[in-house]
Amino acid sequence: MGANLHYRFEKYIKDNDLLEPDDKVLAAVSGGVDSMVLMKLLVESGYDCGVAHCNFQLRGEEAYEDEVLVQGEAEKLGLPHYNVRFDTAAEMERTGESVQVAARRLRYDWFRRLCDEHGYTVIAIAHHADDSIETFFINLFRGTGLKGLTGISRVNGRVVRPLLFASRREIADYAALNGIPYREDSSNRSTKYLRNKIRLGLIPRIKEINPAFTEVMGANVQRLTDAQSFIDAAIENIRAGVEEHRDGIVVIDPSKIDPSYPHHFVIYELLTRYGFRGTVVDGLCHALEQGQTGKRFYAKDYVAYVDRGRIMVSPVTDGDACGVDIGRDMKKAYCGNSVFYFRFLDIDNVDTLNVPEHVALLDADKLRFPLHARRWEEGDGFVPLGMTGRKKVSDYLIDKKVPMAEKNRQFVVLSGGDIVWLAGRRIDDRYRITDSTENILQIVKEII
Repeated sequence: MGANLHYRFEKYIKDNDLLEPDDKVLAAVSGGVDSMVLMKLLVESGYDCGVAHCNFQLRGEEAYEDEVLVQGEAEKLGLPHYNVRFDTAAEMERTGESVQVAARRLRYDWFRRLCDEHGYTVIAIAHHADDSIETFFINLFRGTGLKGLTGISRVNGRVVRPLLFASRREIADYAALNGIPYREDSSNRSTKYLRNKIRLGLIPRIKEINPAFTEVMGANVQRLTDAQSFIDAAIENIRAGVEEHRDGIVVIDPSKIDPSYPHHFVIYELLTRYGFRGTVVDGLCHALEQGQTGKRFYAKDYVAYVDRGRIMVSPVTDGDACGVDIGRDMKKAYCGNSVFYFRFLDIDNVDTLNVPEHVALLDADKLRFPLHARRWEEGDGFVPLGMTGRKKVSDYLIDKKVPMAEKNRQFVVLSGGDIVWLAGRRIDDRYRITDSTENILQIVKEII
């Protein structure tokens, strides 16, 4: 299956204008089969390459063995090699990010610095067709628009993915035929993460029904991508007629949208440019339909509100309080630069030990809905887990030596006026899980 991979690799690059002959390519190489094959194919195709390897120091000796393999193979191929070791655990503790979010941010920031320092024009990543299909299902389960169903993009700025045409099986076959060494990441066999549950559980079942599933889904994703490209062009034409910029504020006038178009969908697509997603757009559209003014809706960098039938969008400032109501049925909510995921769990299905700080486990039966998330305010107080007395949030943050920039981005989640979680740091002791708890609300906070 992998015999003609080299020819298809070069054709895919040419057909999609991914690389120019004079590009200087930084290949991200983990030591896994995908990235080791990518490195070999780039060299055989004559590109000027360097190799970047990240050690996130999360897998002990395994990670150092990956490091040794990548460096050794890069030296055999005569390629410049760059290695970095991240204290990922400390970074997660500092930011409250999940391991995936923290690792992604760390590696891409480092790749960009390497490009700037050494003159690389392109960053090549070894994502393949199966990765793109898994991303389709991840976004589908979390809730998404059409854009989220288009899988992984071939190009994103100076990042290119020249293996998206190939399946995991084809890549492994090519490695075997050409004697390319690689290492298996043991975490890929764990079902702790949603991607692995899809990869190891869902997709094999689907392939029992249709063995050609990878090829069929690849074609489906391409059609969805083409449809999204068409929609993007149409939305930009609509934008020109309904959107104005006044003194740093974007004004969108929905009354100028052709009534034959689905207004909610068009507004959603117009607002994605500013980072608004999912339930936030739903809430804003509801406020628009009800003629509600003043209520504010947040994305990472922008805040939107309705004013006399128009949508006003402006940059978020440090002094902006933020705020979003969270109904019992909501699965996700955006607030400032954070996204909160909500899930109800049975006490028997939860490991309450060693819960990371970006996850809160609360006694669901003690909560009053809707919950409310916002930035903390002077005068806020709560009972930190393990304590009996009330403590001001400001004093808690000072005691924890939280930098000023992080204080300005600190959120709280409230129930009936009580702070139940100083998000990413500590829950309120009154809402902790006890021996009498039967139902749990899990909240996961991620930086976006």
